Amino acid sequence: MPTLFDPVTLGDIDCANRIIMAPMTRSRAGEDDIPTEMNALYYGQRASAGLIITEGVYPSFNGKGYVRTPGIVNDAQEAGWRKVADAVHQAGGKIVMQLMHCGRIAAHHNKPENSRTIAPSAIQAKGEIYTDAAGMQPFDVPEEMTLTDIQSAIDGYGQATARAIAAGCDGVEIHCTSGYLPAQFLSTGTNKRTDSYGGNLGNRLRFVLEVLDRMIAVAGAGRTAIRICPGNPFNDLFDENPEETFAALLGAINPKGLAYLHVIRMEAGVDNIALANRHFDGPIILNESYGFKDGQKALANGDGDAVSYGRPFISNPDLIEKFRTGQDLVKPNYKLLYTSGPEGYVDY
Repeated sequence: MPTLFDPVTLGDIDCANRIIMAPMTRSRAGEDDIPTEMNALYYGQRASAGLIITEGVYPSFNGKGYVRTPGIVNDAQEAGWRKVADAVHQAGGKIVMQLMHCGRIAAHHNKPENSRTIAPSAIQAKGEIYTDAAGMQPFDVPEEMTLTDIQSAIDGYGQATARAIAAGCDGVEIHCTSGYLPAQFLSTGTNKRTDSYGGNLGNRLRFVLEVLDRMIAVAGAGRTAIRICPGNPFNDLFDENPEETFAALLGAINPKGLAYLHVIRMEAGVDNIALANRHFDGPIILNESYGFKDGQKALANGDGDAVSYGRPFISNPDLIEKFRTGQDLVKPNYKLLYTSGPEGYVDY
């Protein structure tokens, strides 16, 4: 049986081990949301992971939701990501960019001027979001997307994919959970449309499938991936039948030959790991609160092909070596997760 230390091939990406660094928002982007030398240092420090999946990167200005998150929309941002990819590759690692369009999970205080908060339907999410400008604020009331807006968003994913590959990333992953735009289209609670992008299940799947096809057309299927968590209520997300929704989604994407499916498990509700294995034949990355031993056990059980770790990588850039030697892990300083500057970021 494979172990976490064995190499694995995910689509067209050869990984030195099966310990994956999960995507984690850290709110450390530089001015104009351009990745900096500090960001390159952070990712380079962690390049012994079999694969790094970046924090969520907005694929269009309308897609930005949170404070100080990086984009991949213009030449300056692309150049910043090239520094990051170069640092990871020089240290022997591989890196995939996660594309994250937040949709209605946004506050205009955090967004560039002249950008909009858009969603499948004009339904405000319950809850608040942090802004540097005004502290905690309610989520914006989104504009319902027109068909032109939808096409523009799909084009944005395609253009972002092209820039990610041009910057040297080894692939791209669409963030399709946590209440963000793709999940908003899939879910009955956030998609009340009556046109070809809403209503029945097939229509609700359409946006995600068209985005994936556009990304595949640019990067190739073997460098394109998706992250899901059926039934995840985060960011006021609700779907009447998430198991049915995601079984249909996985059935539709299974023939596409994606690099991998990234699945977040949940303690209650849908058994996401079982659902993924029933409906997806390609490589599966498992995620959510795995330790070393249960990660090993999950691989031995055939639950997946690799395991992604988030919080342990924050404070243990040498996580692979610590797992290998049985050293105790350093706990992260949670007060510094989303602050600006190097403290709690590159000083572990």
